[in-house]
Amino acid sequence: MSGDNRQSNIVHNGGCHCQAVRFTLRAPLHLQVVECNCSICSKSGYLHLIVNAEDFTLVRGDAALIHYTFNTHTADHQFCRKCGIKSFYIPRSHPSGYSVNAQCLDSNPNRKIEIQPFDGLRWEDSIASLET
Repeated sequence: MSGDNRQSNIVHNGGCHCQAVRFTLRAPLHLQVVECNCSICSKSGYLHLIVNAEDFTLVRGDAALIHYTFNTHTADHQFCRKCGIKSFYIPRSHPSGYSVNAQCLDSNPNRKIEIQPFDGLRWEDSIASLET
């Protein structure tokens, strides 16, 4: 997850495969991301970088996005209608921010990514353990 130290944050660019959807975000150069084992994340290889809404800007592609919800219908999964990639979405765990797929960030040879596992198959218990 991204840190709150704005002095160390830089601008990262990213987007979907066909580039119809492009975004920028502010986060540290060295990222801590979460790999969830729930059904949708594991099937798509999603690596969660959680950012506050004010640190995320959709540069283009709002009209290219299609929306999908399931289960509690809290998370708003947004896919490019042209290439099918979900480069970001509004997560159930942080409904006032964004989860960006670190796999969709433009290449940066200086960036390091630390991956932390999350047991999304047991979402409620896993979230509760983070809050205690």
